Amino acid sequence: MRKIYPILMLLIISLSACKKDQVSSDFDNSYKKLTAFKSESNNSYSYIAYRFYTFMGDRTETKITVKNGKVTAREFTAWTNGPNSTVLIIAQTWLENEASLNNHNQPRAAEVLTLDQVYAKAKSVWLKADKKENNVYFEVKNNGLISSAGYIPKGCQDDCFTGISIKEIISL
Repeated sequence: MRKIYPILMLLIISLSACKKDQVSSDFDNSYKKLTAFKSESNNSYSYIAYRFYTFMGDRTETKITVKNGKVTAREFTAWTNGPNSTVLIIAQTWLENEASLNNHNQPRAAEVLTLDQVYAKAKSVWLKADKKENNVYFEVKNNGLISSAGYIPKGCQDDCFTGISIKEIISL
């Protein structure tokens, strides 16, 4: 019986290490794809990030445009359900150009970040959340590039995600 405990402990430790290593491996592989994507696109691209999405259908999207590694535009759109309807209508929209970036104080708009900055924040903030208190997520659905990185406090029911969800990344 004494011989089983060390083996069991080693198995538990190795399984928990595999989960952590998988996130690290997925992140590292995705970051390598980012490096190739930036080279192929001359570091000029756009991405659409969801910042807010409820079970009722209300949502926001922010399109970030990057040219030669520098953010040049941010476009925001918010949708809500129409009166007595489930049909979504545009509730708010605005566009910032390079000279007016960050002029709108809209907490549901995505931050003005390049993909390099998104990956850095994912690695240093969103994926570092306490796993005892949060469910931590990292997904790559945009041809190997980041599609989601962040966390949700355990037990939270709606609008609790802290991080980024990227719907689309395209080269310019």
